[in-house]
Amino acid sequence: MARSASERIGSADAERLYRAVGLVSDPFEARAFLQDLLSPKEVEELARRLRVATMLRDGASYLEVSRQTGASSTTVSRVSKCLNGEAGGYRRVLARMDGE
Repeated sequence: MARSASERIGSADAERLYRAVGLVSDPFEARAFLQDLLSPKEVEELARRLRVATMLRDGASYLEVSRQTGASSTTVSRVSKCLNGEAGGYRRVLARMDGE
């Protein structure tokens, strides 16, 4: 039987990935790891999502975000849901980036 998305996210392989990401110590290591792990298109898409999250957090409308980033309305909506969700990953990372 196929596993649900939440079961896959919590898999041992996913946990290993989370640990690996947590071991990255600086932007140069992050670049090398992400370039090895992801395709250039995937890196671009993740970067776009971070920009979408930043713009939404700063009060931009969905339409403005979509126009400026080229992200689909579905992506903007998904990022907004995560930005305002209980996990808090975007909020935490954006706050840390603001403090740099």
